[in-house]
Amino acid sequence: MNATKTFGLASMLAILGLVSGHAKAVPAGPSFYVSQGGNDSWSGKLAAPNSAHNNGPFLTLEKARDAARTFLATHPGSGSATIYLRGGTYTRSTTFELSGKNGDSGASATAPLTYRAFGKELVRITGSTAVTNWKPVTDVAILDKLEHAARGKVLQADLNGIKELEAAISTGFSRSSANPSAELFFADKPMTLARWPNGGAYATIKSAPKGQNGADFTCDSDRLAKWAAAEDAWLHGYWTFDWADSYVKIGSVDAATHTITTLPPYGVYGYSPGRRFYVLNLLEELDEPGEYYLDRKSHILYFWPPAPIAASSAHISVLSSPLVKITDAQNIRFEGITFEETRGEAITIQNSSDCVIAGCTIRNTGTNGISIVGGSHCGVLSSDLYNLGDSGVYLSGGDRQTLKPGLHFVENCNIHHQSRLDFTYKPAIGIDGVGNRASNNRLHDAPHNAILMGGNDHIVEYNEIYRVCTQTGDAGAVYMGRDLAQRGTVVRYNHFHDIGPTLHAKETDRYTEVMAVYLDDCFCGVTILGNLFERAGRSIMLGGGRDNTIANNVFVDCNPSIHIDQRGKGWASKYFDQDGEWHIYEHLKAVPYNRDAYLKYPHLANILDEDPPAARYNRVLNNIHFGNGKWIDWLDGLSDKMVEVTGNWTSEDPGFVDSANHNYKLKPGAQALNGAFKPLPLDKIGIHKDRYRLEVDKDR
Repeated sequence: MNATKTFGLASMLAILGLVSGHAKAVPAGPSFYVSQGGNDSWSGKLAAPNSAHNNGPFLTLEKARDAARTFLATHPGSGSATIYLRGGTYTRSTTFELSGKNGDSGASATAPLTYRAFGKELVRITGSTAVTNWKPVTDVAILDKLEHAARGKVLQADLNGIKELEAAISTGFSRSSANPSAELFFADKPMTLARWPNGGAYATIKSAPKGQNGADFTCDSDRLAKWAAAEDAWLHGYWTFDWADSYVKIGSVDAATHTITTLPPYGVYGYSPGRRFYVLNLLEELDEPGEYYLDRKSHILYFWPPAPIAASSAHISVLSSPLVKITDAQNIRFEGITFEETRGEAITIQNSSDCVIAGCTIRNTGTNGISIVGGSHCGVLSSDLYNLGDSGVYLSGGDRQTLKPGLHFVENCNIHHQSRLDFTYKPAIGIDGVGNRASNNRLHDAPHNAILMGGNDHIVEYNEIYRVCTQTGDAGAVYMGRDLAQRGTVVRYNHFHDIGPTLHAKETDRYTEVMAVYLDDCFCGVTILGNLFERAGRSIMLGGGRDNTIANNVFVDCNPSIHIDQRGKGWASKYFDQDGEWHIYEHLKAVPYNRDAYLKYPHLANILDEDPPAARYNRVLNNIHFGNGKWIDWLDGLSDKMVEVTGNWTSEDPGFVDSANHNYKLKPGAQALNGAFKPLPLDKIGIHKDRYRLEVDKDR
């Protein structure tokens, strides 16, 4: 690109206390219960009210938390508490906070403080409030703004009792989304803020009269006249690059000249002819079922329900802080709970250890699903995350100065339809720091990245990744970039398939270079081992880095299977330079790259003496390339004389069991097995059944 972008299963089971070991046995602590039919003056030790109705479960999470705190403080070494939540919806107007400094920590990883759904009851923790006071629209002035087809279909509700509606739409690439707007949810699904064009389509910039960095652009559409009087209309677009989207507020519209003037900050990277956008937050465009508009002055919500309004429930998200926040704590678990319908994050875990979210559902958030920052051994296990405004799970742990690992993890999770509001660099899983892991996940259906990484020594393994990068270009399903010292990451035993744009063919010519694994702008020291790449676009891009190994992978119908360039000595030399905007040398010198723990990385200590921009020490070993598409693209003067390329199968069918039906196991005695190639562990890839995930569907 040419502009700035921003351990094994047994070990983990032991950490989670799911297999036997030699840890000292800790007795089970007490159980407390919470119910919407409870009372905080009761003992909380009964799952239901007694017959005299003078004892039973607590009413609030805070009362149960405080009871557990008292027990843990007065009974050291006597185990941990379990808080059972009875079925129902627990509406939060403030964050539920747990802090180790206040005594909210379990006894050990095998005896954690646990918040758990009772039996198979459906427990929801939500940051929304119900909207019930619907009535037909009768105001003539409002009806006049609606399309004829919408009149009589759109309902309205007065939200004057809700104060938390002040946030404006102001998100996108490199911009904060810490205080997103309230959203409408109906039948447990996010509705669409009224927009044009409908159906996920885009309009196109015709020209930028004042240049790329001006406030104006033109668009050939007669609909501009409808927006001229709107006071809170917004635009969302990929204004110049297909990897950078942002929201922009409309300042004025000149229907006669088809000119839209925007307010600062303008579209990220400016406005370029031919680029795509849509208009949103317009009552005038509320013209199909599922769309809504919120008038922030009158606090009136307008909605065209996709089903009879009485057929399901409608909620408006209110809470902008996390639903749950865990800080400086140890050994806490949440199990079997649904966290949903909130403007901010669902769960934040900070500077904590051995805290796990297991068997939960995280959905319908305004920003991220779960963030884990600092600490160690925290993770998300066997959970489903979807319809998220930004990222799914963000992991950041470990010390890049010492290379001490964080050992955070995301395992056996199904994460999809994230990046719902911000379309770029909001991955299913974000990983930073040192020594964190994503394994056995199913990651799919997103406009941009599935996994976005920075740091050292991470493991990405046994994941199934598909239908991602569906709207973007110069994008990678797994992406890393712009650092010479962020090394040691392994991407192994994953199945990448159907990576790339899914819009209509006539709209896809603008999208280029969609990769499955993208080592961008001189990223180094990654091992890509034993993966299956099937219809995975450009598949692997080594964008100018060094010390990367591509070994024992299978490529089917990828074009090309591998791209290798030396951009640091070619078109990107000015970005690589000492004063270049990639800040390559600053990043290198920010860590002890030539001493201490970093000495384990080959060729790093002396990199400044070995022509740093040169793409050296890369290896392509024992891979299988099959089907349509080119084997390797070489750029910037590179060739197989400068890269170790040996033992690769690039001719006819290597002996697949049934390639016509996508069975890429090798038959016994297959020709490809005569070399160093080792069969891929295809049966171990993807999500699987466990104590939390009882069924595994075959979503395709």
